Amino acid sequence: MTERGRGRPRPADVGRLLVAWGTSTVALIVADALLPGLSATTQAAWLAVAAVSGVAGLLVRPVLVEASARLGWVLVLPVALVGQALLLYGGMVAVPAITGSFWSAFLASWITAGVGTFIEFCSTAGTDDALVSSLARRGRRAGPLSDPDVPGVLFVQVDGVPFPVLHWAVQSGAVPTMRRWLGTGGHVMHEWTPQLPCTTPASQLGILHGTVEGVPAFRWYDRELGRVLVASRPADARVIEERATNGRGLLADDGVSISNIFTGDAPRSLMTMSRVEMRRGSTQTRRAFAWFLASPSGFARSLSRTLAEVVKERWQARRQVARNFEPRVHRSWTFAMLRALTNALLRDLNTALVAEEMRRGTHAIYVDYVDYDEIAHHAGLFRPESLAALDGLDRVLKSLETLAELAPRRYHLVVLSDHGQSQGQPFEDRYDLSLGDLCTELMAQPVSTIADSVEGWGRAESVVGDVSGPRGFGRLVGRADNRLQSHYVERGRDEEAPVVLGSGNLGLLYLREPTRLSLDRIGERFPRLVPGLAAHPGVGFVAGLDAQGLPWAIGESGRRNLSTGDVEGSDPLIPFGQHAARVLRRALEMPEAPDLYVNSTVDPITLDVAAFEGLVGAHGGLGGWQDRAVLLVPRALENCVPEHVEGADVLHEALVAMLRACGHRTEIRDALGDASPPVDHVQASARGAASRR
Repeated sequence: MTERGRGRPRPADVGRLLVAWGTSTVALIVADALLPGLSATTQAAWLAVAAVSGVAGLLVRPVLVEASARLGWVLVLPVALVGQALLLYGGMVAVPAITGSFWSAFLASWITAGVGTFIEFCSTAGTDDALVSSLARRGRRAGPLSDPDVPGVLFVQVDGVPFPVLHWAVQSGAVPTMRRWLGTGGHVMHEWTPQLPCTTPASQLGILHGTVEGVPAFRWYDRELGRVLVASRPADARVIEERATNGRGLLADDGVSISNIFTGDAPRSLMTMSRVEMRRGSTQTRRAFAWFLASPSGFARSLSRTLAEVVKERWQARRQVARNFEPRVHRSWTFAMLRALTNALLRDLNTALVAEEMRRGTHAIYVDYVDYDEIAHHAGLFRPESLAALDGLDRVLKSLETLAELAPRRYHLVVLSDHGQSQGQPFEDRYDLSLGDLCTELMAQPVSTIADSVEGWGRAESVVGDVSGPRGFGRLVGRADNRLQSHYVERGRDEEAPVVLGSGNLGLLYLREPTRLSLDRIGERFPRLVPGLAAHPGVGFVAGLDAQGLPWAIGESGRRNLSTGDVEGSDPLIPFGQHAARVLRRALEMPEAPDLYVNSTVDPITLDVAAFEGLVGAHGGLGGWQDRAVLLVPRALENCVPEHVEGADVLHEALVAMLRACGHRTEIRDALGDASPPVDHVQASARGAASRR
């Protein structure tokens, strides 16, 4: 069988080379006109310079990239800043008709990159075709595969996208790739229900490792360690994964984890939080990053998109204020820089790493794109910038589809979100006090409050840590991580003060006892606490265990026994859906659960919730669309998905069944057995995508 993705250069490749040559020549002529220290006896000489520097780049750039990957930031930044200038200067020296210094070549290289990016944008109407073309030509080609008829599976997590938002986007034509996939019947679209808490750590642990136990929120007070655990902190992510793993995760059979919190027991993991602390700096990640920065179009693309993202964010933030959009939160310069990193550089770097893995023929790949989630947190679910991020994710899927067609094996594309999002004005902004302030008032004693939004910074650290290497900048990252840990230790180890934590619109109260206190004991020590919380207009319900270990949800005018379903007064869970009692009971029965869960109200008309963090789009508790997630499955694998999926651990079973149906995991034995329906590997399409409702 002829390997997929192999063959002679195509006419399109030759055409792209000619276009690149012409573009470089035009850009050099522009630089000649702008720089007084640069001159040519004839304009045609720039054709020769463009050709010489282009050929030199093809020969020299791979060496520089490999050296950068081995040495980390010591060479990555110099290659990005002066590498192209050196190549251009060499071309100028080789052509006698050109005169100019190295510094003129340095400036000319930047002008060339800028002009080339502009011409490329105009010629491709702003598409990602140039990036896809360059990715298709780079990376390590697979040797002859031992199982070329076995399709691979690419799991693409579109972080935080609610099912209703994507469903509307498909209907409106705002995501043309997924709409095409669904319209042709190649994929089917399902809605699945995340567990409580509906957060990325809980969902990814369930999806990748098959369990949601031990993760009661995004961050929580760990009674065993005596401190706060934060899932987006690499050292804490490692602790969480080590407690959960059994060695048979989703990616245990020749899989790779890219840009996730956990590894799924993958033999290799790139920019994955739980591995950054253990092995800071991945040669493969640095190689991809160095290649991206060392190529003229890559560096210019990265720089221009990063700057554009900052400018867009500042303008969009001001527009929200000028038009008095509600709800909204303050959007700082810090968030603008974080958004630029996660929605420009990280998106392209993820795609570059996935492309390389597909070229290798890796069996299973799981990658997380955080674009929509990060922006919707600060802008809102349906705001223009959030929908633009969704469109960007759709274009990523189109790029991955194209790259999959060139891979040495077929690939199924499975698209899923880990949770949805809900929208609303933050609790503190709405009621002029935080949940911690309210608990302090009701308990008549100080509490320690931690409600800072740090999810995005964990993403940034996993990127910087993995490309930095163990020396130099990697040490700075390590020190920054230690300072973050010290921040939580100082605020989370005061043994005399209870701690209140915010996780979206889900609040957690820990009273710092060695074991969890029952509702009865809490009532004896703090008689105003539970009634006062339940009566607050911003609180939907309070939940805990009674002295017999039975779970209860308590509202202002009634309460519900989650074990028996018995209701005294009015049922506080009615506004939150029929599944609310099941997922809340499951969360309360975790040993790591707080003494009290506190969930905000949900507006029955707008579906607004009130986050206990400073976010307009939030997830973690119940109410709104945060527990309505997306699953797009190739039709050939649809039989692996049960009629209703509730909980990421159940979704894990479905994804494992897909891998088995494709012929994976033949050496892995776990509790699931091998009852998944067979799929014809040869007939199953690797290009599929989206689906019917």
